[in-house]
Amino acid sequence: MKAQQLCFLEPHQVEIREQQLPSLQPDQVLVKNLYSAISAGTEMLVYRGQLPTAMSLGESLTASEVQTINYPTQYGYACVGRIEEVGQDVGVDWVGKTVFSFQPHASHHVCAINDVILLPEGVDPKDAVFLANMETAVNLVQDGNPRLGERVVVLGQGIVGLLVSSVLAEFPLADLYAVESIEGRRKLAGQAGVQATFSPEADKEINVLQEKLKLNEGCGGADVIFELTGSPASLNLAVDLSAYSGRIVVGSWYGTKSAEINLGERFHRNRIAIISSQVSTISPELSGRWDKARRFSVAWGLIKRCQPSQFVSHNLEFAKAAEAYRLLDDSPQDTTQIIFNYQD
Repeated sequence: MKAQQLCFLEPHQVEIREQQLPSLQPDQVLVKNLYSAISAGTEMLVYRGQLPTAMSLGESLTASEVQTINYPTQYGYACVGRIEEVGQDVGVDWVGKTVFSFQPHASHHVCAINDVILLPEGVDPKDAVFLANMETAVNLVQDGNPRLGERVVVLGQGIVGLLVSSVLAEFPLADLYAVESIEGRRKLAGQAGVQATFSPEADKEINVLQEKLKLNEGCGGADVIFELTGSPASLNLAVDLSAYSGRIVVGSWYGTKSAEINLGERFHRNRIAIISSQVSTISPELSGRWDKARRFSVAWGLIKRCQPSQFVSHNLEFAKAAEAYRLLDDSPQDTTQIIFNYQD
């Protein structure tokens, strides 16, 4: 059988190619995708050629398991589809089941039965496509470890920022604020449960945020800040807003992007911790009690309550993939989340 597969040919050039799928092995299944979600932060690094020359593209791999990235390449890791065929060692009752899988964008794919995740009852496929991003949000919040009565700021309200805000809105925090440059996303932040959102380009708004955080008072400032903008320069704002002994959780993947960070003055004197957070592993403090299955279970529960498809700005036919990436590259202010639709 042949599948339509998205291929990154070189920076700023994508194409849908028809490829022959391999024959089913005994433990494998054939999945026809319904939807897949673009991970804008990561995939735009691939699209723009901003990836390091040797690194892992796999969501489940650690930094020590690197590979050389060469074009053309496939990417993507958030697919929801229905199983159409099964190998001889897979029960026939799997046929027709709707599943999530960490696979590149394509109309169909073949993978091991152990590499698919069955959708819980009652979860809409358009919400389920956010499983990877919601798991990331859960991991980020666990690494930030917000406590009762703390002040929290989320920098960036792209899809991961919105999901992190949605998770944090369930916590008994004193304050939950967001910083976002795009007006449309600031409005969505309110839907996610943020108390107030501020533009980083407006000095007056940042001054208001500093006042709300009681930055110049004893015990003032943000206890936890999540940096999710994709811009390393935002770390300077995070440091400026942080409380004494505050935690800055960096969930952005910067690729080859860099920026000057001021680690003098406020950072040096205030014991501020900068925490690297990435979903491929579980924090050492939790790994004895948590595994991926438990984290997925929490993510599914949050998806049911949050219904993240509310944040989808574009539901496009797969044939319009090139248009989708151009839109993300040229007009990010007009997008929040793009999903591909493979249904006939």
